Amino acid sequence: MPRLSVWFVRMALLYLLAGFTVGALLLAHKGVPYAPWLWRWRQAHIELLLVGWIVQLAMGVAFWILPRFQQARGNVRAAWTAFLLLNSGVLVATLTAPLAAPTWTLSVARLLEAGAAVAFAVHAWPRVKPVA
Repeated sequence: MPRLSVWFVRMALLYLLAGFTVGALLLAHKGVPYAPWLWRWRQAHIELLLVGWIVQLAMGVAFWILPRFQQARGNVRAAWTAFLLLNSGVLVATLTAPLAAPTWTLSVARLLEAGAAVAFAVHAWPRVKPVA
């Protein structure tokens, strides 16, 4: 497995662990209310699992499994850029609500995540062979 795929999958598993931990705390709070401030972490829980885990895991597996028509995997720099942008966006979006950051920070996080999608598409597009 290529090094970048390993990093994508490792980060995805870390986000899965963090998302499940936050989710477990939220669920425990529903049963026995102990920390009302914990509900500020609901958005972070969703972000960690949907974007941090699922999207990151999909990108890591796609980088690994998409066909290679030459020896190289294509523009690996764009894929690394996608990795950095995606993780930056997830971290900014995760910390926006709990830290009561301004609402524009969530927009910045979404722009970082969209940039990651574009960078990954730049990498993956040449690896998809057109049907002729």
